[in-house]
Amino acid sequence: MKYPFLDLRAVNEPFFAELKEAACRVVESGRYIGGAEVESFEEALAGASGVPFAVGVSNGLDALRMIFRAYIALGRLKQGDAVIVPANTYIASVLAITDAGLEPVFVDADADTLNMDTRLLDEAYTPKVKAVLTVHLYGRPCYDERLREFVERHGLILVEDNAQAIGATAGDGRPAGSLGDAAALSFYPTKNIGALGDAGAVLTADDELARTVRAIANYGSDRRYHNIYEGFNCRMDPLQAAFLNVKLKRLGKECERRRQLAAAYDALISHPCVRKPRVDRPDNSVWHQYAVLVPERDAFRAYLAENGVGTDVNYPVPPHKQPCYARFSGLVLPVAEEISDMVVCLPVSACTSVDDAKAISEIVNKWEYEY
Repeated sequence: MKYPFLDLRAVNEPFFAELKEAACRVVESGRYIGGAEVESFEEALAGASGVPFAVGVSNGLDALRMIFRAYIALGRLKQGDAVIVPANTYIASVLAITDAGLEPVFVDADADTLNMDTRLLDEAYTPKVKAVLTVHLYGRPCYDERLREFVERHGLILVEDNAQAIGATAGDGRPAGSLGDAAALSFYPTKNIGALGDAGAVLTADDELARTVRAIANYGSDRRYHNIYEGFNCRMDPLQAAFLNVKLKRLGKECERRRQLAAAYDALISHPCVRKPRVDRPDNSVWHQYAVLVPERDAFRAYLAENGVGTDVNYPVPPHKQPCYARFSGLVLPVAEEISDMVVCLPVSACTSVDDAKAISEIVNKWEYEY
């Protein structure tokens, strides 16, 4: 591919020297669980996210799982409670809800933003609903006045699935991850700030929640050999923390570079059958993906591949249509299903330059699609 969708070796190559130094530091430290690397990353992450507390965990799904498990342990949620969640999301958002014995309530998507349509929240509400899991899909915060007012009016817990939007800001200028009661982050290697393996984190301003998450993620123990919860082993690896300490310093530059690529696509793609994401503010999204909607997706992707452009599809099957959630297959969620049929992600990683984005836009515009 002349314009690869993603090449993780190329993404990490500028960091090789620092990553090797970080790995050696961990090896030589003799501390392979927890320790200074994790603590320093948690402190830096909390500062970058505008919250007092960050707890490193094993991955993004576990970050969500630990949040819901902690709320149950604290008595703020109970099994059988309902959690509103967008229908257009990665399945991890829903897995964390059902893992805790909670019931997902799906809300359809907005075709312009690809996020949850907050205009539909009142229709989704029942007295069983005790929380909302808002997902900042593709790097764009899903948070507005309607969502804020809805949560406050009903006294709900607001959890952010911030796996794709580290560095983004909401309309009021606050960082994604600081908008609700708790937030989950993923540092899967393909993320804007990616580990060299799996890692995640929980963000919160609630010290009791932070302590509970940390305990549950460490076998349920608040101190050695003293287990106050039936916990799990979901701790962050210090090697990954050391790698992430290297990369977090470049968060601002990474956000700006992706915004430049998205701005080029937005300005230059003019094909009438390629629906671009709506841009509200230049600094709103951090563009984990630049996702467009097209008819005849397979033909479009084949055409781009023939012209050297790599693409991906996130996500071709919405959670309520997955075999493991067959009990939800009868739900009518037309916008989420349309998005899953039409979405294509264009290159927007560190492998892509602005000149590449200009060339890709020109290739997109030359696609011969018969109406």
